[in-house]
Amino acid sequence: MDFTPTEEQTAARELAARIFGDLSTHERLTAAGTGTDAGLWKELCAAGLPAAVEETGLLGLVLLLEEQGRTTAQVPFAATCVYGLLAVAAHGTREQRTRLLPAIGAGTVVVTGAFPARGAIRADAPGRPNGTAASATPTGTAPAADPTGTVPTAKLTGIAPVVPWLRDATWVLVPDADRGLWLVPTADATVGVEPVETTAPWSAGRLTLTGAPGERLGGPGPGAYEHVLAASRVAFAGLQAGACAGSLARAVAHTSTREQFGRPLATNQGVLLRAADAYMDTEAIRVTAYEAAWRHDAGLPFAKHALTAAWWASEAGQRVVHAGQHLHGGTGADLEHPVHRHFLWGRQLDAYLGCGSEVLAELGRLLADAATEGEADTALEGEADTALAPEAEVRTAMETGADTATEVEPGRGEKPSRQEQRDQEEEPV
Repeated sequence: MDFTPTEEQTAARELAARIFGDLSTHERLTAAGTGTDAGLWKELCAAGLPAAVEETGLLGLVLLLEEQGRTTAQVPFAATCVYGLLAVAAHGTREQRTRLLPAIGAGTVVVTGAFPARGAIRADAPGRPNGTAASATPTGTAPAADPTGTVPTAKLTGIAPVVPWLRDATWVLVPDADRGLWLVPTADATVGVEPVETTAPWSAGRLTLTGAPGERLGGPGPGAYEHVLAASRVAFAGLQAGACAGSLARAVAHTSTREQFGRPLATNQGVLLRAADAYMDTEAIRVTAYEAAWRHDAGLPFAKHALTAAWWASEAGQRVVHAGQHLHGGTGADLEHPVHRHFLWGRQLDAYLGCGSEVLAELGRLLADAATEGEADTALEGEADTALAPEAEVRTAMETGADTATEVEPGRGEKPSRQEQRDQEEEPV
């Protein structure tokens, strides 16, 4: 593994850090309320940062989201990149990529996702009765694009209770009950968007679909959904690493300057130990997210690594933001203090896309399935070796010309070797 950023990734990260640091101030965040900072989003898009993700990959996105998390900037960066740009680039048709990617990169199109799938949305193919999933045909196979390149469409019905950044979205990526993916335009009259307040100010909404038009993204089966879900878990783990780093940085600054009994709070051993634990947790989130993103970009299997990163982001993330608020003492209880914003983001990211226990259970099933498959493969290999053993022995004897080779005839058992025959002939009667 090589986590060293490329020149392009480093340049993008430094630019993002400068823009977030200059514009995502406490005053601007307060003015934005629970909505998006449109001015900041415009600056990020003008700098070409969303478009750069197509070149820098998932690892590049994780690096950028770390910088967003440090300042808890209220922009749909993570959602539009992982559910839009990376998903379309990986699973879209040539026509979809040509039509959508430039607009997503420029920021004129914002994409979010109704993830994870809860099985509450049904996709009905045109011309099919209600309840017949578009992702399945009578033979159990999903419809693929026809030779002319036409993308399959469907009418989607159902409700997603909470979708982050839905109020800003132009498109929403929706998984149906069979975990097929569909891109749905939010401007359609059959799409309802109601504002929903979440723990963190993510401009969220309740999505209601009543026969909404959707175009398929990816092929049949749940493969595209599972890939996008794993990539999104890695991306949001990077966002959590940044939120934790920002919380810890504020705690360090506070305890280094705040004095009690004539000395800084940071000189107390209990404070040092709590901050050290938070630092180690933050680094664990970061390194597991880096590894999963690196494997994704290298084309290696990364499902288990994505779940590992998601578990650390959930379990360790909530510990870090609690520590950051605790180390601020009574100041940390102030809802208007900047550190409280990191606390809210950390708790929101703690449960988004699955809390720690859910992710751990999913990882356990994945590891158990892999172990079972490995045992089956080993057993099959052992059976094959046993079946081929006599043939291998005869072949070896023929190649070496050994006299001790055993001749076998069907139905007659084993014949004595030539050496054994000579020994029998030489024995005295």
